[in-house]
Amino acid sequence: MVMRHDADASTALLEQVNHALNNGTALRIQGGNSKAFLGRQVAAEVLDTRAHRGIVSYDPTELVITARAGTPLSELQAALDQAGQMLTCEPPHFSPHATVGGMVATGLSGPRRPWSGSVRDMVLGTRLITGFGKHLRFGGEVMKNVAGYDLSRLLTGSFGCLGVLTEVSLKVLPKPRQCVSLRLEMDAAVALRKLAEWGQQPIPLSAASHDGRALHLRLEGGEGSVAAARERLGGELLAASYWDELNEQRLEFFADTRPLWRLSLPNNCALLDLPGEQLIDWGGAQRWLKSDAAAALIRAVVGTLGGHATCFSADHCDTPFQPLAAPLLRYHRQLKALLDPQGIFNVGRLYAEI
Repeated sequence: MVMRHDADASTALLEQVNHALNNGTALRIQGGNSKAFLGRQVAAEVLDTRAHRGIVSYDPTELVITARAGTPLSELQAALDQAGQMLTCEPPHFSPHATVGGMVATGLSGPRRPWSGSVRDMVLGTRLITGFGKHLRFGGEVMKNVAGYDLSRLLTGSFGCLGVLTEVSLKVLPKPRQCVSLRLEMDAAVALRKLAEWGQQPIPLSAASHDGRALHLRLEGGEGSVAAARERLGGELLAASYWDELNEQRLEFFADTRPLWRLSLPNNCALLDLPGEQLIDWGGAQRWLKSDAAAALIRAVVGTLGGHATCFSADHCDTPFQPLAAPLLRYHRQLKALLDPQGIFNVGRLYAEI
């Protein structure tokens, strides 16, 4: 059991929140600020979580790690790596300063997500400073408590609009025994058909991407299953670093100066007829688009397929996240009013109306 108390700054954070509540001051919650480009800009007093850091507890035999929100994500992953374990959601960093709280608040997952789950699936429990000036605990620290719906899951991907996340307990898993990456020459249309076919078969895929020229696959699992799949699929070996480059948006594709869009789609969608360049991720369920096309056009095309589009380029679009239908927006506003009645936390970060 690892017990660390690097820096518990929860009292100072709670005091800042209560001061803001007493004075009607809006707060902009931030950690490493590595994902500040996502969402709408927030003009408010900064509440910085980085002083509240450290791994609170970690017992590899229990497959659970608990850390404070300001803990660098790299520090948490280094502790897991020493024990041969990992966060299967493969969260991107985008900066050496990325924090655990920012990972949960943004809810972004990497190439392994369709096969191993999202950040939300890893969250077992949280501690939160609420809009009532209270420091509360939600969920638990053991996997048996994960059944059912709880506020901890709701906080994941909420971009700090519901409160100040101070601590999180996460499910972790052992690293796979074998990992091989392959590159197969084929066009995108053929790759999507192949991925749909392979999705019905016992192939140990953990990542699948097409960069416009070739299909890239990652196989993970036992030595026998990975070796058999590699022999069946063919192709040439691919450097494992490709997946980090994709996840951290360092591939040549992302250097294009046009706005970047993330398109989330149902499985087995065909190629999209949109201006610009596309990169396929998540076996086709996520597409990255570099395009000067209008937001309305992009969202209309994606919407006809039952998907949604998020703008990843700061200040390019006044509504970076997919606009909500009136009933959903009403629910969001009601939830905000219940958890942050004075409306001080990251106001307008997700939507202007929230």
